[in-house]
Amino acid sequence: WFSGDDVYMNNENERQEYVLNENGIIFVGNAKYIEARGWYYGQFQDLLNICLTMLDLSLYYRQDPAMDVSRRGDPKYVGRVISSMINGNDNDNGVLLGKWQGSFHSHENPSRWDGSVVILQKWRQDNYKPVQYGQCWVFAGVMCTVLRCLGIPTRLVSNFNSAHDVDRNLSIDKYYDSSGRSLNISKDSTWDYHVWNESWFIRPDLGRSYNGWQVLDATPQEQSKG
Repeated sequence: WFSGDDVYMNNENERQEYVLNENGIIFVGNAKYIEARGWYYGQFQDLLNICLTMLDLSLYYRQDPAMDVSRRGDPKYVGRVISSMINGNDNDNGVLLGKWQGSFHSHENPSRWDGSVVILQKWRQDNYKPVQYGQCWVFAGVMCTVLRCLGIPTRLVSNFNSAHDVDRNLSIDKYYDSSGRSLNISKDSTWDYHVWNESWFIRPDLGRSYNGWQVLDATPQEQSKG
């Protein structure tokens, strides 16, 4: 609400939706059959200490506590730390372990989650061991909760026929031999859908034209800056 904050949002309707609303819809499925899932963010439940602990458990804090704490007023930095901590793939006590195939018999099937609060509470109750299991919409839903709880306006974005460009050449490459048979060379792929987050803050490091919604993705796909 304070115009001097990096996360100031001057549109009251957007504040109601992206800061205060504890309930939302996540769109999943495929381009021909889009499904709307209800999700309870619950950012005003008893979660603040869990979210602050998340910052304290991060690799960023463990590597340089003084630097980490001094940057916690910077939403760019906090967003990067949280996007790392939502998944447990960096051996950093992250919140969720991802799984996309095989049996979910011994743990929770990602499709059964319908809110963030129970996931975050289970993470704390299990002494900060990753909760099993999550997929992209679960990572995005939990990250939305944590960032809203910490005061950063956040929303979810769903994309259908979502391109995953592994080699960063801005194209999705498929290879065939002279007989027209597909060669399994490229690791590029196209997913039915993908869900990520956008958070609202200014970018004094890039200039005013970059202020506004910033992309953050907690799903463990590619490492970011190592």
